[in-house]
Amino acid sequence: MAGVSLKCGDCGTLLKSVEEAQEHAELTKHANFVESTEAVLNLVCSTCGKPCRSKTESDLHTKRTGHADFADKTSEAAKPISLEAPKAKDDVEMVEAGDGSSSQQEEMVVPEVNQQLLGELEEMGFPKERATRALHFSGNVNLEAAANWIVEHENDPDIDQMPLVPVSSKKDETAKKPLTPEEIKQRQQELRERARKKKEEEEKRMEREREKERIRVGRELLEAKRIEEENERKRLLALRKAEKEEEKRAREKIRQKLEEDKAERRRKLGLPPEEPAAAKPSAPPVEEKKSSLPVRPATKAEQMRECLRSIKQNHKDDDGKVKTAFNTLLTFAKNVATNPSEEKFRKIRLTNANFQDRVGKLQGGIEFLELCGFEKIEGGEFLYLPREKVDIAVLHSAGTELNNAINNPFFGVL
Repeated sequence: MAGVSLKCGDCGTLLKSVEEAQEHAELTKHANFVESTEAVLNLVCSTCGKPCRSKTESDLHTKRTGHADFADKTSEAAKPISLEAPKAKDDVEMVEAGDGSSSQQEEMVVPEVNQQLLGELEEMGFPKERATRALHFSGNVNLEAAANWIVEHENDPDIDQMPLVPVSSKKDETAKKPLTPEEIKQRQQELRERARKKKEEEEKRMEREREKERIRVGRELLEAKRIEEENERKRLLALRKAEKEEEKRAREKIRQKLEEDKAERRRKLGLPPEEPAAAKPSAPPVEEKKSSLPVRPATKAEQMRECLRSIKQNHKDDDGKVKTAFNTLLTFAKNVATNPSEEKFRKIRLTNANFQDRVGKLQGGIEFLELCGFEKIEGGEFLYLPREKVDIAVLHSAGTELNNAINNPFFGVL
């Protein structure tokens, strides 16, 4: 395979042409070059089109501009290298003119720049060649002017080549008249204006990013709110269903009570009992039918409901006392479900006067708490619910039964 680059045997740098090898030799004093089949790296920034010839240069470009996407066009740019040394322009003119004089090509040297500013640019991460070129072409005035020149010319293909000037030009530069204070102020004003525009563009970009973030957060909040509303709707539907079932059971008990009262009145009046056909839907046949089926064990929710019904029936003449008991039990269940790690909500002193007056003396109150998971400890002085035995589902079921008992006017009528 034909060579596509020249490799410096001293430092390993790949060069695309003989001209670059000569410039490299002049700057580094390296003279050991060999032909190589390894192509010079050509990474092109997908955002601004800046070509980078090394991974270090692409990393530096990413650090300065934030552009991180590069297209590898090394294979497209690779061409067989010509090892023929280029002829100097003056030599060509001399050959064409037939001039046999011994005049030599004018010597090219690196321009002199402010060494302090050069050191500061190198500390900022810029290569020496780029920093020297920036100081030379920006007037060698100050650091800000050189940095802005680099930003404006970072896409130049020769940005990282050391500038060369004729010896005479270098002498002319030393004799140039320095800039006047007015010119320096004018250049500084231009630089400040460019910096202000770049800052405004960056602020606009950041504002767009912040707006996108606000929109994303808003969407997430709306979705969370929708899910919460859906869960609340399902909970209300379940509560209404439980209330309807309780109302249905209450109406059935009232109907049975009316049938029994009617039969009792007929017996007292000496009337014969109703015909068997009319008495067919009465309770005994239903009980016999139920007895033929396997008995289903009562669930914990049904046991809780029976405890609450017992409280209601035993104190049906004192609605205030019943509501106080129900609300107290609801508070106990809600506190544990909301703060399961707080021990003060999981421990109740049975000898507490307020507790005894509200719940303890009522038949079914302590049984309800035991169904929630509370256990008697220390000789029956305390009711305690261990942290590992907290069952949120059971506590939610208890809350549902208590809410139904509080809000359903038919609860515990019979």
